[in-house]
This record gives sequence, structure tokens and C-alpha cells, in this order.
Amino acid sequence: MKVVELFAGVGGFRLGLEKSNYEIVWSNQWEPSTKTQHASMVYEARFGKENHSNEDIASVPTSEIPDHDLLVGGFPCQDYSVATTLHNSKGLKGKKGVLWWSIHRILEGKKNKPKYLFLENVDRLLKSPAKQRGRDFAVMLQSLNDLGYAVEWRVINAAEYGMPQRRRRVFFLGYHKSTDVYKRLKQANKTNWLTEEGTIANAFPVNKTNSIQEVKLKGDLVEITNNFNKTGKLSPFQNTGLLIKGKVYTTKTEPNYDGEKVVLGDVLQNGEVTSEFFINENDKPKWEYLKGAKKEKRKTKDGFEYNYSEGSMIYPDALDNASRTIITGEGGKSPSRFKHVVNSDRGLRRLTPIELERLNMFPDNHTKLDGITDTKRAFFMGNALVVGVIEKIGQELHNQVNQLEYV
Repeated sequence: MKVVELFAGVGGFRLGLEKSNYEIVWSNQWEPSTKTQHASMVYEARFGKENHSNEDIASVPTSEIPDHDLLVGGFPCQDYSVATTLHNSKGLKGKKGVLWWSIHRILEGKKNKPKYLFLENVDRLLKSPAKQRGRDFAVMLQSLNDLGYAVEWRVINAAEYGMPQRRRRVFFLGYHKSTDVYKRLKQANKTNWLTEEGTIANAFPVNKTNSIQEVKLKGDLVEITNNFNKTGKLSPFQNTGLLIKGKVYTTKTEPNYDGEKVVLGDVLQNGEVTSEFFINENDKPKWEYLKGAKKEKRKTKDGFEYNYSEGSMIYPDALDNASRTIITGEGGKSPSRFKHVVNSDRGLRRLTPIELERLNMFPDNHTKLDGITDTKRAFFMGNALVVGVIEKIGQELHNQVNQLEYV
């Protein structure tokens, strides 16, 4: 299958998909807030410059993007509301700079639409924004529905399936109405699809669920933006669901996994770590304070006094469990509440770039390149996804498309 990879970062989707029968025919990576395009540099160093674009995707004409079977990407979580109906042209216009609408524009503009979509986002997408829980996801689902796609989704925590990091993300797959998968999904018992027969259910098994809720998406994208779930306190979208022909079926599932588990201790570079990763004695009180529980009075810049409290973090991090989620600020020597600290035979230390890569199941030194600092390498991994999740869903999508196990 021919793949276009958007918001490519340092190539997590590509690493996972190339282990199955996928060929990346075009990729795009653009970081708007930085002059030097570090992630794109790493991507080109690992996969070559050919068919890789380092331009703002919003400015790349659809005609320059080759036809493809599968569109993939981990797009940024933004406000997906639809601001206006355009009177002079077809369709609807989302807010400027919101990258979901770049995906939408490609799907809408392609005469030969990609048959499949495989996208990733933070799980709060299902319940954003706070004043209209689930509205952003409803806008997305309805926009895909309008373009002729069915969608299945699941929130997956990689650690619950034996992977080395507790990283919870929502993954969703789209099937165009011209595909056999769409037709099978249309005929299927929706609970069975979500818990046994579907692509994600085969990649990441769940315990059977008995209750399934139905949600009807009403109106065009502007109406959904203005009216969806205005009175509801909770999002109607659970951690598992599907959309087909304007109707949403959603349920809560629990992971069903009893295989091997990789833990933080398994990824450590014992004995190979240089001195700059070890915590300076003078900094230890600051680390302990930041990681510890607090109940204290604080003042704002305006002089307003308030009570501040927070619980303690595990310090140092437990080696017999999957790691906490890597964040973009993981690099650098400065003490932090959220950076990982491990106890080694030479004392307390931060994680190395290779260890962070291993927690996302990247090859060792994937992000190592002249001119790329350790702090930047940590930033890449804070933005990346767990490659093992992509690999498993990619394999099952390949099976589903080719009916290898579904005849």
C-alpha cells in the first residue's frame, strides 16, 4: 500500500508501517515555531530526501501530493471548530492554521481519495473543549462522514499491552465507502466489530462489552460547532467507538492482555552513561522539593495569595513498571517535577536519549545527528508515538484489507 505521512516528526509512523507491506511515497514535516527544521533533518538523514517535503503543509498544493492508498499522521490537537460557511466556494472553512483542515483539504481535493486513514492524537480530543464536551471530535467525525469515510477509534495505553511506556493516545482508522472493509463494517454487528472483528480489536484485544451507546450527528459542521452537547457535562464519546453513515456507536472497553511486559529497568543503558546525566549533589534538594508533596501559600505577580497543594511523584522512578509518559521537556540538567530520574549503581541520574528512544520503541540513536542536542532529542521523543502501537495496527490493517484472516 502506498502511504503519505503527514506531521511526520522523526518518522514514528514510518518505522512502524515499514515492518509490514507499506511504501511511504511522500512525507511532510514542518515545525512552524523554529527556524532550523531539526525533526525534518533527522527524518531526511534516516529515510532520504526523496519525496520528503519540509514546507508548511497548509501551503502545499494538493496536486503536489501523490495519489496514495493510506494517509497517516499524528496531527496537533487544536480547536477544530468551524468558523464560517464560505458562500463563494464549496464546503466549510475551519479556523486558519488548524492542521486538521489540511488533512480535510487533501481528502476533499483528491480525485482518487485515499482508501484508508490512520491518525493519532491525544486522548483529550474525545472530550474537548471543556464547555462543549466532545464537540471537536464530533466536527472531525462529521467532516469524515461527509467525505464518505467510516471511522473506528480506540484510546490505547501502550503499557497496558506490554510496551515500556505509559502513553495514552487515541488512534483512529478511516475506511472509504468504496472499500470492502467499509462494506463489511456496514454489515457487521457493531459491538462485535469493536470487540472482536475490527482492525483495532485484532491488534489490541479487549474484554467483551455489553453496553453500546448510539450518538446521532445532527447538522452540518457549523451547526455541530455551535450546538453539539451544549448542555452535557460529559462527552458522549467513550474510549472505543465507530462512525458509519452519520451514526456513532461507542462503548467503554478494558484491555485484555497477559503477555510479556517490558519495564523501565529493561531499557536502561547500565554502565554506559556519561557523567552529565548524573544529578549534582547541590541540585538534589531542588529535585526532592519539586518531586515531593506540597501544601503552601503562593502569591501571584499581582500579590494575590492562594493555597497551593500537589501530591508527591514516585522518586526515583520505579524500574519494575512501565515508565511514565515522556514529555517534550524531558531533556536538560535543570531539576524538574516531570523528568524521569532513575537510581543506578553510580547514583541518581536522568534518562539518556537512547533510553528515551527505547521507551518509544525507536531504534537506538535514531535521533542522533550532528547539530542535534540531547535536549532536542528528548523533545523529539516527547512528541513521538510508541512505534509498537503503529506496527501492530498496521499489520492488522494489512490483514483486514487483504482479508488474510477474515475470509
